[in-house]
Amino acid sequence: MTTARHAPDLLSPEFAADPYAAYDIMLEDEPLIWHEGMQSYIVSRYDDVARAFREPVFTTDNYGWQLEPAHGRTILQMSGREHSIRRALVVPAFRGSELEQKFLPVIKRNSARLIDGFRGRGHADLVEDYARHFPINVIVDMLGLDQSDHERFQVWYTSIIGFLGNLSQDPEVAAAGVRTREELSAYLIPIIRQRRENLGEDLLSTLCAAEVDGTSMSDEDIKAFCSLLLAAGGETTDKAISSLFRNLLAHPEQLDAVRDDHSLIPKAFAETLRHTPPVHMIMRQPAEDIEIAGQPIPAGSTVTCLIGAANRDPRRFSNPDAFDIFRDDLPTETAFSAAASHLSFALGRHFCVGALLAKTEIEVGVAQLLDAMPDLRLDEGAASVEKGVFTRGPSSLRVRFTPN
Repeated sequence: MTTARHAPDLLSPEFAADPYAAYDIMLEDEPLIWHEGMQSYIVSRYDDVARAFREPVFTTDNYGWQLEPAHGRTILQMSGREHSIRRALVVPAFRGSELEQKFLPVIKRNSARLIDGFRGRGHADLVEDYARHFPINVIVDMLGLDQSDHERFQVWYTSIIGFLGNLSQDPEVAAAGVRTREELSAYLIPIIRQRRENLGEDLLSTLCAAEVDGTSMSDEDIKAFCSLLLAAGGETTDKAISSLFRNLLAHPEQLDAVRDDHSLIPKAFAETLRHTPPVHMIMRQPAEDIEIAGQPIPAGSTVTCLIGAANRDPRRFSNPDAFDIFRDDLPTETAFSAAASHLSFALGRHFCVGALLAKTEIEVGVAQLLDAMPDLRLDEGAASVEKGVFTRGPSSLRVRFTPN
């Protein structure tokens, strides 16, 4: 007689130490779990998570309590025509000529500046010296804000991410997130008003001037979007870069291939998004009674979708626990679109608007890092440990190389 296996609690130290082992159990034996502490149903299989992202019955009403206290009301909470218009207002800034001509130079400049800080040392911590700062610095510069405020934004970013990942509802973490919303608003709203009077070529000016069908963004809309961009754009790129290098360093033959052919960087990024995604869970709220894995879920319930588990579902990906940039079940040509096979950017109408920005940042950053560190290797004795539950990535990644 086979004994049923039970995954460790999502809020336990055991789960935090190795969620992937827990995901294996969930995928096989516990595709739907009720979590009392989180007051949420937990789903893990690929088809169930993809359904929650695609089907309109699964709303984002949960963001009213999960995001709004830290950000204000954002595009993620909107639906129907309101969502379509708001998305049309912001998406053009993150694709095509706008991205290539305006912001690619910003990305290259910020990456090079960080690398120049350690390229002559022969050693670095890719998390602390590069990944943690790169996307936030890029966002601050894209918005046309004062570069001397980079560290200030770093503090706000850390506070917002702490709020979003506060699954245990620590009151101090929650209070810090609300305080950050107030501080960011006091900083940004006057700048937005000034920018409306003197438009430039920066992203903040683009958002101020954007108009679709007679609708434009209010000062509060722009501030909330900038707050969301800071969190979503910073956290995903930060952890994706460090995870990508951690994965390649663990697979030297794949590192050599990417070093020799930079056109493989998107493949390495896509496989990192699948294998070790920056965001491990996204929540949804069904508008009516539904059924998942043969079990009823009442309308208005919170459903926690485990991206980290779904991306390793053997029903969808062959040998899912292996990191393989050459796998044939993860097409790179769709990996950064709403037709992606992995679920790390979500799917459907709330597919990540910054996916192409993230791809551009990764392509630039990884290429520049490889060029600056041609014989990159892990520092002897260095232990690279993943941390995080809501979002996850290496806490440090110490490397050595010949100074360049």
